[in-house]
Amino acid sequence: MATGAAAGRASVRPVDRNGAAPRGSARSKSVAPRRPPSPARARPAAADHDGAADVCRVRVAVRIRPKNADELAQGADFDTCVELQPECKKLKLKKNNWASESYQFDEIFTENASQKRVYQVVAKPVVESVLEGYNGTVMAYGQTGTGKTYTVGQLGKEDPSQRGIMVRALEHILSSISLETDSVAVSYLQLYLESVQDLLAPEKTNIPIVEDPKSGEVSLPGAAIVEIKDLEHVFQLLQIGETNRHAANTKMNTESSRSHAILIIYLQRSVRIKEESTSTIPNVAEHILADDLPLVLKSKLLIVDLAGSERIDKSGSEGHMIEEAKFINLSLSSLGKCINALAENSPHIPTRDSKLTRMLRDSFGGTARTSLVVTVGPSIRHYSETSSTILFGQRAMKVVNTIRLKEEVDYESLYKKVESEVDHLTSEIERQQKLKHNEKTQLEERLKESETFLNDLRMTSAMQIENLQKEKHQFEYAIKRLMHELEEKEHQNKVLSERIIHLETSLNEKKQQQLEIFSSTKILAETSKGHEKKMVELVKQLEEERSRSASMKSHFNILQQQLSDAQNSAQENTARELKRELSKVTKEFTIQVHSLEEKNSQLISEKDLIHVELKSAKEKVQHETRHRESLEAEVLRLKRPLTDNCVEESKALSGMIRSGSGLGSDALMSKSGKFKETLSSLRGLISKIFEEVGLTSVLALLKSKDLEVQIHAVKVVANLSVEDINQEKIVEEGGLDALLSLLETSENTTIHRATAGAIANLAMNVSNQGLIMSKGGARLLANVASKTDDLPTMRMVAGAIANLCGNEKWHMMLKRDGGIKAMLAMFQTGNDDVIAQIARGLANFAKCESQVTSQGHRKGPSLLIEDGVLTWIVANSTMFSPPARRHIELAFSYLAQNEENSRDIIVAGGIKELLRISRESSREDARSLAKKALNSNPAFLKEIQ
Repeated sequence: MATGAAAGRASVRPVDRNGAAPRGSARSKSVAPRRPPSPARARPAAADHDGAADVCRVRVAVRIRPKNADELAQGADFDTCVELQPECKKLKLKKNNWASESYQFDEIFTENASQKRVYQVVAKPVVESVLEGYNGTVMAYGQTGTGKTYTVGQLGKEDPSQRGIMVRALEHILSSISLETDSVAVSYLQLYLESVQDLLAPEKTNIPIVEDPKSGEVSLPGAAIVEIKDLEHVFQLLQIGETNRHAANTKMNTESSRSHAILIIYLQRSVRIKEESTSTIPNVAEHILADDLPLVLKSKLLIVDLAGSERIDKSGSEGHMIEEAKFINLSLSSLGKCINALAENSPHIPTRDSKLTRMLRDSFGGTARTSLVVTVGPSIRHYSETSSTILFGQRAMKVVNTIRLKEEVDYESLYKKVESEVDHLTSEIERQQKLKHNEKTQLEERLKESETFLNDLRMTSAMQIENLQKEKHQFEYAIKRLMHELEEKEHQNKVLSERIIHLETSLNEKKQQQLEIFSSTKILAETSKGHEKKMVELVKQLEEERSRSASMKSHFNILQQQLSDAQNSAQENTARELKRELSKVTKEFTIQVHSLEEKNSQLISEKDLIHVELKSAKEKVQHETRHRESLEAEVLRLKRPLTDNCVEESKALSGMIRSGSGLGSDALMSKSGKFKETLSSLRGLISKIFEEVGLTSVLALLKSKDLEVQIHAVKVVANLSVEDINQEKIVEEGGLDALLSLLETSENTTIHRATAGAIANLAMNVSNQGLIMSKGGARLLANVASKTDDLPTMRMVAGAIANLCGNEKWHMMLKRDGGIKAMLAMFQTGNDDVIAQIARGLANFAKCESQVTSQGHRKGPSLLIEDGVLTWIVANSTMFSPPARRHIELAFSYLAQNEENSRDIIVAGGIKELLRISRESSREDARSLAKKALNSNPAFLKEIQ
């Protein structure tokens, strides 16, 4: 596939072993510096010059396709046959768990590799070489359905990040050339059923392939060549080509390409070199030829999207698709034979076995700089196809090309330049003569215009000065008026302050009276209870007297009976005694009854009186309470306008100070001529000044003795700290010191919560983390976490410590100040939000520690192990919500990367957890890290076996 070198002269660029030109030899605008030409250059017959040869090999990169829908549906049952090692540029092909082979390539792209990175690594060096005058080829090879067309031909018109190599290469070329002096054109072809067809002109089929017998260069006469105008034109042409390209739906690919697509970009660039001539030429010609001699660099870039090889039993092709698959496989087989022959330095290269190998004759073993990207799938189901693709790439890396620079003298442009120069000189002589004739007249007219303009300017300036003086007086009057208003506001503020003091004094007196009423009410209530007890005792006594009265009545009846008996028995003496005794008893009983009735009525009246007094006292207490509440509302209402007036006063005074020195400025005077405009401009200045000093005022409120003022102030600072632009101002104004002081001295839960949130926001900035740690912030956060039971406060504290965990520089101090132990202690809350923040902190800590350890800056086991984090993770990693679980799995996977943690992990039973993470974790990075640790750590491998 190599071509012979024709006789002639050309500048030759050295290339490195990988085929890229050294940066030290690059010329401006991507053109290499050229040596002085030989006298033969002046001869018209010297049309093309092929330079001496430089050797470079084919560069090969591997790109793996992400899992498709069917593979994702397999979940944990999916088995891959490819393991990538991008950092070593190696690929391991696994036939099973025991047998695998490693292959070295120029670059390895993971499934997450962007289209931009693929272009920069694979195609960009080739495109830059084409811009310098060399031919180039970029080709995609692989099994069907592995992403060749996506890598090479994706348009990405809506999403620029999805653009493939074709669009990016043309975009790169258009941005690197000037369409005024350079040109770029394209042909877009497909090889379908061994027939070359034009994708831009579908009516052109079976286009012949012609080879130059002298240079061996391949051409396609009859193919449409379209000159490119801009990137939009590129999208239109590629869209037309994609529409006309043959594609079909198979089991392995819904849009399987049934033809090989080849985009040919023809680039022609104009350059100049110094011509040293000793011939005697007339003055004009000598002036023209003394400039750089024009040269044309002609180069060609092939971007090839090969159809994928396929097996009929897997793709499900039938009918005409079987015929298509046969021709695709035959052409790819012929290409493989040519690659094998070139790799083995065979004397015969079978390039004529297929039209594909004939068209790519210059790409492998020829004069073009070639890059190949081979695409593979991850599934072990396609192990044989993947292995064949990898071996093809390995053989291609052995192919060596001999690149040449092609340039020719642009005699046509040289003739046009001489002709245009003569015309220009002729017109210049005529123009000079006319200028001399008209110059004096024009100067006189311009002098008159200048004098007129100067007079007008003087008059205008006088009017402007007068207007400015008037506006100055207006401003002075407006300022005096504003000062008068400010004095009135001050007087009102003083009156309000005196009234507030009077109301507060009255409120205190009312509170004292209320306390006295409350105490008297309490005494009345106790007295009422005592009277009620006495009434109960008196009622009991009354009942006892009534029972005694009843007994005395019965005794009286007995005595009467005895009297009657005595009368009957004529015992008169006894009757008299009985009468006397009876009258005495009756009199005593009557006296006792009257006494009890009087006591009862007295107690009832006392009870009614006590109830009336108690009711009156309650009504008085309610009235005093309502009066106190109204007084408190009045105080708050008066405080608000007083505060607003103070702010307005400070803003107005500041505005007077700032605006007083600028009354004479032209910009201020020109913007207003009325009083309302003056007021609006002054208010704008006052608002601006208030914004400039507002943060200092807010931070000063953090030291207020009023608890409510402190709470509102710390909430404002927490909200301000969310924005990065405010964080630096807060720290500079001493806000961080004030927040840490509040965290240490305050006992209020709300202040703790808002302060921890503000510190968490500040800790997002790396420069602030050092200040927080050096001022004991971690210790203060740990103390708050140990004292509070409030879950939102714990969440804020955990978030702040989690942010500090993201800087390895402070890990030792964070551990020493109790930050890690505080996080572990907060796990006991069981709250999902708190645990999610703690898990994030552990993941940040483990990640930073793993990175530093892998770079060799740190040795020894993890600091987390000393605090018991490892044992806790193994025991609880599956017990929490999915967000917390993902962070915990990631932290454990990072801990497993350090081999000095191996013994502790094995003792804690962490091997089973690593195996579970490598199979079941929802995070791809956690699974990859777990697999890496299990496969690379000898202790883990031994434990698994």
